[in-house]
Amino acid sequence: MKILIAEDSVVSTHLLCATLRKWGYDVIVATNGNQAWAELQKEDAPQLAILDWQMPGLTGPDVCRRVRKATEKQYAYLLLLTSRHLKEDMVEGMESGADDYVTKPFNPLELKARLRAGRRILDLQAELLKTREALREQATKDFLTGMWNRPSILEILGRELARSLREGIPAGIVVMDLDLFKSVNDTHGHLAGDQVLAWSARRLQASIRIYDAIGRYGGEEFLVVLPGCGEKSAVCQAERMRQKLEREPVRFGGNDIHVTASFGVTTTTPAVELRPEDVIRAADEALYAAKRSGRNRVCYLPATRVPV
Repeated sequence: MKILIAEDSVVSTHLLCATLRKWGYDVIVATNGNQAWAELQKEDAPQLAILDWQMPGLTGPDVCRRVRKATEKQYAYLLLLTSRHLKEDMVEGMESGADDYVTKPFNPLELKARLRAGRRILDLQAELLKTREALREQATKDFLTGMWNRPSILEILGRELARSLREGIPAGIVVMDLDLFKSVNDTHGHLAGDQVLAWSARRLQASIRIYDAIGRYGGEEFLVVLPGCGEKSAVCQAERMRQKLEREPVRFGGNDIHVTASFGVTTTTPAVELRPEDVIRAADEALYAAKRSGRNRVCYLPATRVPV
């Protein structure tokens, strides 16, 4: 694990480096507060730091205050190294944002214990962040397909419609539905249906641009948001997705399950304010037209604002 030492005394720095390296730390050295602050701002900054209270440039408490204000950075555990022994000084150091302190000359056993406590806190912090990310994933992604879930894709759609109006650029919206999906469940079982959904999601995700968004809108329905796409490019994108799905069957239980889908496409008109329900209604109507025409095809209808 990386650790930063910010100390202007050559003797103290040498002793700290030798001790910490013996304990298995990868040591980074700064000789003043400005260098220490620069190291702690880096993308791969060490999460453990021992900062001398008095050093050229920024003091140890100054560095602590700056680190704590930089809330977007990952948490760093900060130890102040000081020859001060008054309680008032200790309170000042802790209020600056330090997590703990060690007095000079440092006792190796005391320093080791305090660093061990710091590592436990950092491990807990990493676990909390991992848990928070997992919860965020559960709240925004569909469990089966890994796509955006319905609330998330609708939120993305709302943002894209606002951007389309603000910047005067079109946006394409696609509603697609897997053809005859009920027959897959009835013939092969629900496990096969789940596999078809997951496989279709991967195929669709692989066929869109990196800045497009796709989400599971209903049982076997998907909603796709295509920023910057007018009618021609949105229809072409939907056609690519259609071909991607029909090209290769899903293999399940020794059987080939052929998958096709119908696509309803609409686009926004620059300078015309449209609500999510307006564009979804138009894309839905285009989808129904595709189904009435025999399925496994793409149909387009322009979006218009519907009076409330």
